Amino acid sequence: MSFWQDKKLSEMSTEEWESLCDNCGKCCLHKLEDEDTGKIYYTSVVCKLIDLKTCRCTRYLERTRLVPDCLDLKQHDFALYSWLPATCAYRLLSDGQDLPVWHPLVSGTLESVPNAGVSIRSFAMKENGADDLQDHIIEWLD
Repeated sequence: MSFWQDKKLSEMSTEEWESLCDNCGKCCLHKLEDEDTGKIYYTSVVCKLIDLKTCRCTRYLERTRLVPDCLDLKQHDFALYSWLPATCAYRLLSDGQDLPVWHPLVSGTLESVPNAGVSIRSFAMKENGADDLQDHIIEWLD
């Protein structure tokens, strides 16, 4: 049995926790919330710190200091993960589901993420190129 099937998120070591990230980059997309309904809308605009080729943060250890809106998921209640994309390992495991076949821990390769069409690599743009975030709302086909 794999560690993610055997342990709760709260029981995982830092190394195990970090390995759950599939580097899709979706959590680094800017999001808008409808104040009336609470619905979260993702945009194609991504944080200035992300490397669009790897979909990884270029300043990961400093991200929450450099970008005040950046969240450290490990610091939050797992029940609040509903804003994460349906494909996110943290959300899936929090909801009692398993990792998908394209997840690097299952497939054995990081390229399985863009190959499955889950990565933001093909469409995201840096925030300095976007004027109005509402013009960049996207819809997932999870």
